[in-house]
Amino acid sequence: MDRLPRTLAILTLGSNIERERYLPEAIRMLRRHEDIDVREVSQFFESASVGGPDDAPDYYNVALLVCSPLDPEALRHELRLVEENLGRVRTNDPNEPRTIDIDIAYFGDVVEKFDGWELPDPDAITEPHIAIPIAEIARDWIHPVDGRTMGAIAKSVRSSDLRKVRAIKLSEPHVTRAIEDFDSPQDVYAPRFEALVRQQLIELGEQPSREGLERTPLRVAKAFDFLTSGYTTSLEEVVNDAIFDAEGADEMVLVKDIEFYSLCEHHMLPFYGKAAVGYLPKGKIIGLSKVARIVDLFARRLQVQERLTNQIADAVGEVLDPLGVAVVIEGQHFCMMMRGVQKQDSSMVTSAMRGTFRSDPRTRSEFLSFVTK
Repeated sequence: MDRLPRTLAILTLGSNIERERYLPEAIRMLRRHEDIDVREVSQFFESASVGGPDDAPDYYNVALLVCSPLDPEALRHELRLVEENLGRVRTNDPNEPRTIDIDIAYFGDVVEKFDGWELPDPDAITEPHIAIPIAEIARDWIHPVDGRTMGAIAKSVRSSDLRKVRAIKLSEPHVTRAIEDFDSPQDVYAPRFEALVRQQLIELGEQPSREGLERTPLRVAKAFDFLTSGYTTSLEEVVNDAIFDAEGADEMVLVKDIEFYSLCEHHMLPFYGKAAVGYLPKGKIIGLSKVARIVDLFARRLQVQERLTNQIADAVGEVLDPLGVAVVIEGQHFCMMMRGVQKQDSSMVTSAMRGTFRSDPRTRSEFLSFVTK
């Protein structure tokens, strides 16, 4: 898969089969894609089907501003995989109803023809259901051929048949919001995930429709997206070029008492604790907060503590290439506290030593003495 420096692109999505289900689900899948960073999402717009039979259902349309390291063809391939996952079956009829349609309207300032498609999308300057959602999220985006901004293009297209959809409120992921913001019956986030949670409640003998559980599936979907957000964040994004010249610093750097929360991969129950991360610089140091972010990057996945410890050590080693890296984690596991042996005060300590911390007992001893103070 070809990769470029990260490029801003605009995607357009449409659905006229179970559109309340498939459009939000497509956005959620794109948000969780490791090579697609969704920056902005427009409101939903409703438009009549174009070119199909008179009784074809209306479309819901939305535009996304994204950033990706993929080249245009590789990105399009990934979008096709999302479509297939959501039941899209392509035929020779370009106007057939579909569960989901995802197209690239713009990819930076690329102007190029590919096999059966081109950039920019020619419809981006003529079709209201494309131009107007795009203008909502990228009004100042300049068409690389036409020369106008999307705001100007949106004003020039006929929009009388395009209607904002006020019945759907697309929830944002990984955002702390007041609990009442999750209680709207119009709030949509992850229809498939929510259906699974709803079925689980039924298996437990509960009534998902009762007042206290009515929005629980949505809350659970959002919570798990946050708690497993490490799957959709890369080490490169976390570090974000916060690597600096050491300027003579050759002594140990230690960040300790880093709180973390994770989920045990065996029972999907929480475990939590504190991590200490130390390294011996070899010309480079990393921004202080980035060490804690590296811990979170791997903690927010289904984990075992042993692997978590080693992943943190390997990541620090990868970005800094230091003389040595040391990580110690102490964690308490709900799978031991709430079930099984039910030991409330037990804890687990794991360590990972690399380079000088492994080969030199004095360096290792110095690190451990700081950690235990």
